[in-house]
This record gives sequence, structure tokens and C-alpha cells, in this order.
Amino acid sequence: MAPKIEAIQEAICQEKLDGWLFSSFRHRDRLSEEILELPGSLTNTRSWFYAVPAGGSPVKIVHAIEASHLDTLPGEKLVYISREDLLACLGTLAGRRWGVHVSDTISAISYLDAGTAANLEKAGLTLCPAAPLIQRFKGLLGGEDISSHEKAARDLYAIVHETWALVKKHYESGEPLFEGDMRNAMLTGMEKRGIAPDHPPIAAAGSHSGDPHFDFSGRGSAVREGDIIQFDLWAKEKKDRSIYADISWLGVYGKKAAPAVEKAFQDLLSAREGAYQFIKTELEAGRRPTGAMVDAKTREVLIKAGYEKAIKHRTGHGIDTECHGSGVNIDSVEFPDTRFLLDGSCFSLEPGIYFDSFGLRTEIDVYIQDGKAIISGGERQFSLLCC
Repeated sequence: MAPKIEAIQEAICQEKLDGWLFSSFRHRDRLSEEILELPGSLTNTRSWFYAVPAGGSPVKIVHAIEASHLDTLPGEKLVYISREDLLACLGTLAGRRWGVHVSDTISAISYLDAGTAANLEKAGLTLCPAAPLIQRFKGLLGGEDISSHEKAARDLYAIVHETWALVKKHYESGEPLFEGDMRNAMLTGMEKRGIAPDHPPIAAAGSHSGDPHFDFSGRGSAVREGDIIQFDLWAKEKKDRSIYADISWLGVYGKKAAPAVEKAFQDLLSAREGAYQFIKTELEAGRRPTGAMVDAKTREVLIKAGYEKAIKHRTGHGIDTECHGSGVNIDSVEFPDTRFLLDGSCFSLEPGIYFDSFGLRTEIDVYIQDGKAIISGGERQFSLLCC
């Protein structure tokens, strides 16, 4: 049996389900196709299903005009033409609890449409969210994965310091500095180190730092005296199965920050460090916190400090071969994630607060190994960078 099927079955058994049901129609479920390593070039005008039971051989259900669609995968093949045929094929899976790609909270993994779900239930299948299966199969890092992630994290920290040296050089010389100059410096640093992002990093100055997903064309805007500068950069090695790192760093284009900015930054650090300490304490007590629990603790610190209206996004996300990966998200509000932080979990802690005139976001990466929470890259920001 293929090692991939064994790994899928191991995840199924760990979550005490009867199986994991993959499917797609018109390539709508890219997650199923990715996990099963199906080429995107395959014609997909009819629904297919691939049922992997907790034990035994998988079952392939395909339409007659696309009967070879799943031939790269092991298992018995059932072919249908009519809707009645399809329901009969699905009926062979009845009476069992199947993990499927549906979630009422985590939209990023909810690919199964309501009509197909209704047909599956009509055929006698019991449907369960596959989020914990996805985490175990795709969202947990092994030893080589962690090494790849750590390498990317160390590189990103080095790039931050190189880019800030450029910022200081411009400030001291009086030569105009643009957001594009900073972004280009980060991209050059990535290229030099053999890492790459899936989208250019964020270099935001002044009021632009108040936009969590700020982007620009060309050179962007000029940086002015006293501006907050927000760096947000992510990248991974240029090789198969490489793992992202994702960090954010803050500075001031001046000799010191305004008192209100400095206070906001210190409050933000308290939220980030409080989240990390909460995870450490829970793990040391033999408990596994959920992403929702960590997010709630982070928000509690910020809300008590008066920033409830300034919080615009979750306070962390899973990281793996994708920057926003398949593992636990640190979220209790937008996409509540009740999955546990298991060994191999890798995620960001990135509280942010945003106002009309500026915004602040600090971000570190953490992974769980042997029941301990480890900060990636061996570095994190505790003071605002100044010129």
C-alpha cells in the first residue's frame, strides 16, 4: 500500500473516524487534489470521490466518461453514469462516519458544497468535519520540516536588520526613502539567501501601516520624519516540501517614537508575550491549548488595555508549506479554531492594532516539539527600531 494512504489512515485512526472522503467537481476542492497529488490538468466535468477507510482498501467512484481520473491511486473502482448509479455507489460507504472538507468556522478548508453533502447524507453517510485530519496529515511538521522552517526564519530576521540598516542610512544622509526601496531590499535579501515569498513583502510607512494588507505599485510613498514603518515578510526555501517562516517588525523613521506609539507598542508586546507564556504554561501542565484559547487570551490583554475597536484580524495562523497553512489558526472570533496545538504544530503569534494614522503588528513564529513551545529563529522584537 502506498505510504501516503498509510499516513491518511493513521490520521483517521488518531481522530477515531471511519474514513476520509475526498471529492471534487470542476477542480473546486484543491485540497483534495493536492493531498492525493492529482494533476490539475485532468478533466473534471463530473464529480469523483475517493474514500479511504480507517483500515483496508480505498474505493474510487468515477464517472464513465472520466473513468481513468483516479487511476494513479490504489483501490477498487466503481463507475457510475446516472444519478441513481452514483447514489448506489455512495451507498457502499453508508453507515460510517466520514471526514469531509466542510466546516462552519474554518472557511479555508470548507470545499464540499451543500448539494453534494445532501446527496452523501441521502446515501447513508455520516459527515464529520475533516479539519483535524487535515491538520494531522498536512499541518504538522517533522524534523526536516522544522529545519527548513528555522532556516527561513533566521534568514528573515537577517533581512530585517539589513533593511533597517538601509533605512538608517537614508535617514542619516537625508536622501529620500520610499516604501519600494525597503521592499526591494527585502526581496534582494531573499533572493541572495535562496528563499522566496508567494507575494512581495509589506513595507508600509505612516498611515499605510494602519492597513494590515497594504500594497502599492512602483516605489510607493516617501517615508517622512516620525513615520511608523511596518515590515511584514514571509518566505521559504526554493525546494520541495520547504516550510514558510512569517515575521513582522516595527520601526520609527526618527530618533524616538511618540509616547502614544511607544505605549501602544508595549501593550502589543504584552499581548504577544502573554500568548506565548499561556501556551508554555498549558503545555507544562500537560494540557493542549486550542487555537481559539490562545487567541482569546491575546485579545483579553488588548481589550483590557482599551484596543478592542483596533483589533481587525485573528492573532495568528498555521504555517507549513503554505504561509497560511492547514494547521491550527490562532483565532476565536473570525474563524474559530478549536483544534489542539499538537507536536509538530507551527503557527504565528501576530497581534495587531490599527488606527487611522498608524498601525502596529508584531509577529513571531512558534512550533511545538516534544511538548514544548519553541520560538523560531531564536529572535523576537522587544523594542521599536529607531534611526
